[in-house]
Amino acid sequence: MEPLERIGKATVDVLEVLLDGSDPRWGLEIIKLTGRPSGSVYPLLDRLERAGWVTSDWDDDADRRGPRRRMYVLTPEGAREAVKVCARHAAKRNTAIRNAAQRNIAQRNVGTLNATMKPQVAE
Repeated sequence: MEPLERIGKATVDVLEVLLDGSDPRWGLEIIKLTGRPSGSVYPLLDRLERAGWVTSDWDDDADRRGPRRRMYVLTPEGAREAVKVCARHAAKRNTAIRNAAQRNIAQRNVGTLNATMKPQVAE
């Protein structure tokens, strides 16, 4: 398995979907669950497969109507790395949220302080 050179938000979204559940996922399902366009998801799946993080096979459900679906599943090594990547991303996201909340509280406190420090006009 090869390490990924770039791991953006779209990659994390796809990895999270693949980690969620034990059944293989098909491309359109991943697109719907991530909210990402097919032009992002399918190249990502291809890159993940070439790097050894994911394997894929054609769906062989003869009872299902419609075109065949390509089913994607994380490899054992890919799943281990995906857990690490998603955990790092969640930690960064939590830090960013916490920092934004602290800035918001600080701005409200400054606004309250400024409002209480307005000079009183003598009549």
